[in-house]
Amino acid sequence: MLAADLAVLYQVPTRSLNQAVKRNIERFPEDFMFRLTKEEAYNSRSQIVTLKKQGSNIKYLPYVFTEQGIAMLSSVLKSPRAIQVNIQIMRIFTKWREMLFSHSDLKRKIEKMEKKYDVQFKIVFDALREMLREKERSKYKIGFLRD
Repeated sequence: MLAADLAVLYQVPTRSLNQAVKRNIERFPEDFMFRLTKEEAYNSRSQIVTLKKQGSNIKYLPYVFTEQGIAMLSSVLKSPRAIQVNIQIMRIFTKWREMLFSHSDLKRKIEKMEKKYDVQFKIVFDALREMLREKERSKYKIGFLRD
């Protein structure tokens, strides 16, 4: 997640979040946090007609946090709001991982059964595969909306 998005969730200015991270930079190795390149930062911004050439309006390259980096933020941002947001984010990550694991596990089991049984069950396996595809086309997007 981008630092700016996390700042909205934690109800702190992005500048304050970045300063807290810089003061505790040893807590954020590469696999916890990284910075976007100029090109990535430029492409992630909304396209506004008044922007100058690529990347010239970007003063600081934004931080991006991994799941572990987000967890580490609760030790850096000590407010009650930061702790509650972090708990909710970690619950979402855990639920998401459980869903991905159970879905791939089910898919493997079906493929194994399909190899084991002959053609007479092809219709059943085709129907199961179609049901899995429908699950993949989720109606709900993961994330949050900014006000």
